[in-house]
Amino acid sequence: MSTIDHLFENNKQWADKITADNPTFFKSLSEQQSPKYLWIGCSDSRVPANELLGMLPGEVFVHRNIANQVVHSDLNCLSVIQFAVEILKVKDIIVCGHYGCGGIHAAYHDESHGLIDNWLRHIQDVYRFNQAKLNDVKSEAERIDLLCELNVIEQVANISNTTILRSAWLAEQNVTVHGVVYNLRDGILKDLNVSVSSNK
Repeated sequence: MSTIDHLFENNKQWADKITADNPTFFKSLSEQQSPKYLWIGCSDSRVPANELLGMLPGEVFVHRNIANQVVHSDLNCLSVIQFAVEILKVKDIIVCGHYGCGGIHAAYHDESHGLIDNWLRHIQDVYRFNQAKLNDVKSEAERIDLLCELNVIEQVANISNTTILRSAWLAEQNVTVHGVVYNLRDGILKDLNVSVSSNK
């Protein structure tokens, strides 16, 4: 049987270091949650929201799924968005895709992986919506990177069209949806310049 004892030791060392740097950190953290950001990203283990933004626990509210999808029938994702917008009053929602995403790759190649094929169908729809633009790109690697970006842009639109965001903007709540892509090769975020801050 596999054990995770080493993870408990890692956790203890991490907590000890945080406490040494800031003795009241965990006390303050346990008493409130007031992040300004909601991060909707991929489940990929190489894309850790807090670390790549240079933020500590408590500063980013996070939802992750395969290929950073916002599907209107996904009550889990919608519940996270609602909580973030209506209760936490986040100011910014960041949809983050990443180059080298396995979900994007599988959808592009129409590979079958069982149950997840239903989830990836949404990415194949993004391909279909943008087929002419994607077909203009000669290199397959660049085409897949472009599909990653187009998928993020589609998810920004999906969030912006939820009843949650429409209601928030109708009430003049200050919340903006952004689309970015993370480059695994250099650790840098790319702004796709598709930010939305109202439904007008």
